[in-house]
Amino acid sequence: MLVAAAVCPCPPLLVPDVAAGAAFELDPARDACADALGVLAAARPDRLVVVGPDERDASYPEGVRGSFRGFGVDLDVRLGHGAGDTTGTLPASLAVAAWLLDRAGWACAPVEGLGVTQPLPVASCVRAGQDIAGRAGRVALLVMGDGSACRTLKAPGYLDDRAAGFDAEIARALGAADLEALRALDAGLARELRASGRAPWQVLAGAAENAGLGGSLLYDDAPYGVGYLVAAWS
Repeated sequence: MLVAAAVCPCPPLLVPDVAAGAAFELDPARDACADALGVLAAARPDRLVVVGPDERDASYPEGVRGSFRGFGVDLDVRLGHGAGDTTGTLPASLAVAAWLLDRAGWACAPVEGLGVTQPLPVASCVRAGQDIAGRAGRVALLVMGDGSACRTLKAPGYLDDRAAGFDAEIARALGAADLEALRALDAGLARELRASGRAPWQVLAGAAENAGLGGSLLYDDAPYGVGYLVAAWS
């Protein structure tokens, strides 16, 4: 059963080495992520599953490595601390998650990763979440994903007038642990607004069914024209 969840954004800029001179701008987001991970640790889970956007639907066992070399930084990370099957490479979203976990000194439970693609239908996301919730007696979920990338003229997806409202509804749903609202997210609109978190958030909605968790929104901003949200459910 799901006993806790943390929702974090997944831009590589969260890693200070990648952000370089602009690192301080995301300090509030990093601090909020640390607080959300603290909620996961306090729940004493038997297993932590990290879910994030990927170019393919794939599982990543503990020990798989990721890298930020593609962003010009000589920095490697590893998902969890076990030796595990180290074949494969983490997608960027799970590499950011691995960095957050290492920064927090995560040692509370074994870790595994799940990458989900943008087109994954809501029913498949919900089923994946239900499967995750049944993997152990006490499961925690770290959900990586960004809101719209269209909040300003300089945003990666340019300005779209629908973006602010879309992100506001996501923020409300995450803060209220509103499963129905997360399941109802429009996949087509999310794709148009370049919101990478849609599928991971719907995995969370499936995992949290019948768990009775309450939510708290810890961070909501768009410093680079991209919606970054942090929430904790317990």
